[in-house]
Amino acid sequence: MLYKNSATQEELDAQYNLRALFPEAATEYEEFCERESVKLRAELDHRLDVPFGPTLAEHVDVYPAPDAGGSGGVPVLVYVHGGFWVLRTSKEFGFVARGPASRGVATVVTNYALAPAVKIGEMVRQTRAAVAWAYRNAESFGGDPQRLHVVGHSAGGHLVATLLMTDWEGEYGLPRDVIKSACAISGLYDLSPFPYTFLQPKLGLTADEVLEYSPILHVPDEASPLLLPYGELETEGFRQQSEDFNAAWKAKGLETTLLPIPGKNHFDILDGFLDAGSPLLSPILERMSGR
Repeated sequence: MLYKNSATQEELDAQYNLRALFPEAATEYEEFCERESVKLRAELDHRLDVPFGPTLAEHVDVYPAPDAGGSGGVPVLVYVHGGFWVLRTSKEFGFVARGPASRGVATVVTNYALAPAVKIGEMVRQTRAAVAWAYRNAESFGGDPQRLHVVGHSAGGHLVATLLMTDWEGEYGLPRDVIKSACAISGLYDLSPFPYTFLQPKLGLTADEVLEYSPILHVPDEASPLLLPYGELETEGFRQQSEDFNAAWKAKGLETTLLPIPGKNHFDILDGFLDAGSPLLSPILERMSGR
């Protein structure tokens, strides 16, 4: 494994420090996210900074489907953004609502506090609370709480995976199957490399936290269908994270699909959210089409 404990920081950073490895692509990605999100908010109805918890960071941005006034409610996509747990906010990711809206899907983009202000465990708690809010409040924006699906990218893919570890009945009083399907895009499921990388000064990961919050160590006995897309141009470290997580789910007999996206890297894979027929978004929406 590339992220074996004997790997040096230089070797690990060569797999995960994408801003240093691909500075031009990272800059283009940031500009794309900002530009497309501003453009979308000029065109579609939206509700920003809707609180789901007591702190300012605990809010969601809601993008109702254009035809959400119909009877029965529409499917709801809850999107969890990435940024290595230290970057980004919900505002840069409003654009992910474009493709879903074109197919009558409402989108909720979650926000959460970042390191070093909080630890990963608090990000997990906040993301779970955001999903609970989306379920309990779906009808307020024309959504159907029985058709709730979660999607996340990079660190958001990690947080989506932790949602599938959640005791929704025991901890939140929600149905066990509150999440009908999950999609983790280029996620991080084994945290063991990160105490030895450029991220550690901000994350401050302990050995106990690595064990508790590595989803690959907590594959549930039952779960909703899981889609694992990643860009074929990803670094080997990112590809291996998805491949190993997929294998761990299959070993439990759970429904999972590994989906390499041709010609895409860790950043531009997200432009698939602009087109409902893209290789990324089409299979996500297909899973959302049933009740």
